[in-house]
Amino acid sequence: MSHTVLVCDDAIFMRTMISDILAQAGFEVVGEAETGSQAVDKYKQLKPDLVTMDIVMPDMGGIDAVREIVKHDPDAKILMCSAMGQQALVVEAIQAGAKDFVVKPFQPSRVLEAVQRVLG
Repeated sequence: MSHTVLVCDDAIFMRTMISDILAQAGFEVVGEAETGSQAVDKYKQLKPDLVTMDIVMPDMGGIDAVREIVKHDPDAKILMCSAMGQQALVVEAIQAGAKDFVVKPFQPSRVLEAVQRVLG
């Protein structure tokens, strides 16, 4: 059975890019969210195996969304997606409960390596 993924990013082209990379590798993208609060709601509703989470999102940032998801499910597997220059935020995201991170612009191979690490 393929792993299910929730893709969270405020930019539709980033969600599409991540979804395409994962779908081509055999993952099932079960949902997308463009805000942090949507990400939390959809996580609770869909219970995906993996979440890709952008750091900067409207209404609730990615790091706060990670905290909320981990509060709900301590075993949540979350992969942060950050732009260059957000290293300090990445550290904060890992402390909040994210398992790994990839840096934009994405190279499909790096995304898939990180996904495999997170899923173990």
